[in-house]
Amino acid sequence: MTTSIALFTRDLRVHDNPVLHAAAAAERCIPLFVVDDAIVSSSFFNANRAAFLTESLADLDASLRERGGRLVVRRGKVVEEVARLARAHDVTEVHVAADVSRYARRREEALRALDVDLHVHDASINAVPPLSLTPTGGGDHFAVFTPYFRKWETVPRRGVLRAPRRVTVPDLGGDLPDLRHGTPSPDLAAGGETVGRELMARWARSGVDDYADVHDALAEDATSHLSPHLHFGTVSVTELLDRVGTASEGARAYTRQLAWRDFHHQVLAARPRSSTEDYRTRNDRWRRSERDFAAWRDGRTGYPFVDAAMRQLAREGWMHNRARLVAASFLCKTLYLDWRRGAQHFVDLLVDCDLANNQMNWQWVAGTGTDTRPNRVHNPIAQAGRYDAEGRYVKRYLPELAEVDPRYVHEPWKLPEDERAALDYPPPIVDLGEAADRFAEARRKR
Repeated sequence: MTTSIALFTRDLRVHDNPVLHAAAAAERCIPLFVVDDAIVSSSFFNANRAAFLTESLADLDASLRERGGRLVVRRGKVVEEVARLARAHDVTEVHVAADVSRYARRREEALRALDVDLHVHDASINAVPPLSLTPTGGGDHFAVFTPYFRKWETVPRRGVLRAPRRVTVPDLGGDLPDLRHGTPSPDLAAGGETVGRELMARWARSGVDDYADVHDALAEDATSHLSPHLHFGTVSVTELLDRVGTASEGARAYTRQLAWRDFHHQVLAARPRSSTEDYRTRNDRWRRSERDFAAWRDGRTGYPFVDAAMRQLAREGWMHNRARLVAASFLCKTLYLDWRRGAQHFVDLLVDCDLANNQMNWQWVAGTGTDTRPNRVHNPIAQAGRYDAEGRYVKRYLPELAEVDPRYVHEPWKLPEDERAALDYPPPIVDLGEAADRFAEARRKR
């Protein structure tokens, strides 16, 4: 009797899962998730991700039970737990999704040393395998998004796979763990494939077609909110692309955003050290100011757009993409503080924190990554006027400004003195003009 292991990592779903689809073809299949001590003991395993993961594992187990199986959960070192089960149940094959972090690649290398056939599925976490596309002129990866995207959109994608009708699992004991710890964000999104598929269906049916027109209108909150599900793999990016299609301008714009995800993965796959080191150094001598960093972290900079973004992060464990861009630019270029500090704060709170996208997006904003205009600065006042003109986004997250006249909500320091004094809101911690001059001078001296 043949027995396989489907090793779940960041693909916690039964639908369109190449790992489970292939492993379930064996006579017996062990759907395995290992609670990895190296990860759960790290800062990356924040309270928000722990809660989302706990819900996602429970939902995955329920889906497997509907198919006659169950999720097997072990805790420890991944390769040791796989080896232990392989020996005990005469496992001949192990299936796992390809991933790009240094940790994932070390895990894959160690799995290859086991006395089983290892099958690594390239198009499970990504729509296009990370290093399958290379520039025509040579090189191991694309360093600029636009030529990458032109090639990416011509690549035929694999077909969407059905969920297995039945999964036959050996008699293995063990309960599902409750991995929750700390205090998650009060408005954290729910986890699990069931929730993710409902979101995906609703988005494809009634949201994506307007995406090009409204995705940056922060008050409308008109994005898919699928990023946590893509990070944990409770939704398949291949199926998502298939569902949204390319028939509308909105769908094409959304597809482009999903391509950014693959783009960053191929950058990190080619340059693993860029998770902590500058991809393209500007020789920055970053300022060190605990006061300024604390004001940014706590949403007390005196710039309402930035502060609303940081309060949204604390409340939801998530932040609108335009807000991420402006908040990151404010830290790196207005305050001139190290991008790594901001990236780590996002790691500490974001439920959707994908290592490749978080680090490479931060580097893009800091001008040390793949941005072809490394010195661009996103002015929070100008951005607010463009994307939150009436201040509805700001007022949603800054209750102390809820009653402020929309004319002043983005610049409350311009209020009449008596009204300004009555606000429990700080003055700006930095003058934007002086900060822009400081940043320009710093980059000239590099």
